[in-house]
Amino acid sequence: MAKIHAIHANGCLPKPGLWPKMYSYFTLVKNSFNASLSQSIPSLEVLEQEMAWLKEHLSQLDSPIVFCHNDLLCKNIIYNEKKGHVRFIDYEYAGYNYQAFDIGNHFNEFAGVNEVDYSLYPSRETQLRWLNYYLQAHKQLCKEGWGGTTVTPMEVEKLYVQVNKFALASHFFWAFWALIQNQFSTIDFDFLRYAVIRFNQYFKVKPQVSALEMPK
Repeated sequence: MAKIHAIHANGCLPKPGLWPKMYSYFTLVKNSFNASLSQSIPSLEVLEQEMAWLKEHLSQLDSPIVFCHNDLLCKNIIYNEKKGHVRFIDYEYAGYNYQAFDIGNHFNEFAGVNEVDYSLYPSRETQLRWLNYYLQAHKQLCKEGWGGTTVTPMEVEKLYVQVNKFALASHFFWAFWALIQNQFSTIDFDFLRYAVIRFNQYFKVKPQVSALEMPK
């Protein structure tokens, strides 16, 4: 992931794709909203309010804009045990986005898709180790400053807060996606149930995640 995030933007000033894509998804959901779903998912008014809160809150976190995979679930990661290397596949959703979104989205995907279990979401200890390795690799690839690959505890803690807050946006993004798939997809999968699971998890973790404070 650090290698992908270190891809140079060739002099342009990339903008995050999260908000335009999420708002386009919301528009599709709103235009095809089925009143019978109202008991299962939040109202359109609540969804719009939460999107506005997410944009206002997360845009202030100063997460870098980098080239992201944006859909790094476990099935999109191929590990070759014999050669000892990892490859990512399925770049359909790839594009410039917030660094913390890509990582938070990946952590959310630990829960799985078919049988979603959020007890598998990585613990704080596991995240801090992961983020420390990530930051070392990213610094080495980007050759940031004169400090080499030394990573401070404050840097790790800052990314930890950013990642867990952006994981909230990941829940909303894929819940909208699932509602659209529920309306139009021919794939044999309970997309509505998946959307409900993602919305429920968002509202469950929002209080504790929104209370996280950036280190000073």
